[in-house]
Amino acid sequence: MAAQIDLLKVREYGNVEFLARQLVEGFITGLHKSPFHGFSVEFAEHRLYNTGESTRYIDWKVYAKTERLFVKRFEEETNLRCHLLLDTSSTMYYPEPGYGKITFSILAAASIAYLLQRQKDAVSLTTFAENIDLQTQTKSTPSHVHKIFQQLNSLLQQPAPLRRTSAAEVIHQLAEKINKRSLVVIFSDMFENVSEVDHLFSALQHLRHNLHEVLIFHVTDKKTEEDFAFDERPYEFIDLETGEKVKVQPNQVRGNYQQAVKSFYHELKLRCGQYRIDFIEADIAQGFDQILTGYLVKRTKMK
Repeated sequence: MAAQIDLLKVREYGNVEFLARQLVEGFITGLHKSPFHGFSVEFAEHRLYNTGESTRYIDWKVYAKTERLFVKRFEEETNLRCHLLLDTSSTMYYPEPGYGKITFSILAAASIAYLLQRQKDAVSLTTFAENIDLQTQTKSTPSHVHKIFQQLNSLLQQPAPLRRTSAAEVIHQLAEKINKRSLVVIFSDMFENVSEVDHLFSALQHLRHNLHEVLIFHVTDKKTEEDFAFDERPYEFIDLETGEKVKVQPNQVRGNYQQAVKSFYHELKLRCGQYRIDFIEADIAQGFDQILTGYLVKRTKMK
């Protein structure tokens, strides 16, 4: 069973915690049916073997199943502090408030929170647009994680706002606030003001300078936002952050648009690679396996 839920029906369920559990359990079931059978449950309790270290703690049972060398983690290694950052600016409500990047990101964040709870790792939730809207404490207790689910559930029911993204400023603030080495997971379409792009990368570098690990899920509706796959008829496009409108036929602007987007995405990937930031493209049409796999791979690489 793939980690997939129809985003159009999410509001009908109205229970983020239940949906996150279903996604994660379905994903783990899928792993059991894959060549990694028997490894998924322990996935976050192992790390890759580093050449030159003692072979004493290699898990040979896992090696027999995966043909890859992993060593067992111990309690002092496994305690992770994870900060989930969720962009709630206007563009995240595209293409529809009830079916779009925000709904996808809410469920993705909830699924990672559920995985963290399974591993007894500490988690916090921060939502932001121009400023920080919500920032919880970083805890691992079931009651704390349940409150995060409630907050995500509440966010799912909120109407689309009209406000810009100021991710750079928010990330700078968080870099100053997060004292202990942590994993920072960001869900955003990264549609920062083009003139502020250097400021954004400066903020991400700030996190890395403070020794935090960073994982960015670049949430997009690839069909329209990257491929610009609209029918050939007149459209009125509306800037969701400013309300500005423009009437145009897709074929009049598609080439220039695709080139601009391609250049922007290339710059994102390049800079993230330079700063050793994990950057994962998350197309909302592709389900949640891409999120859960990306998180678990990152978790496994961390010492």
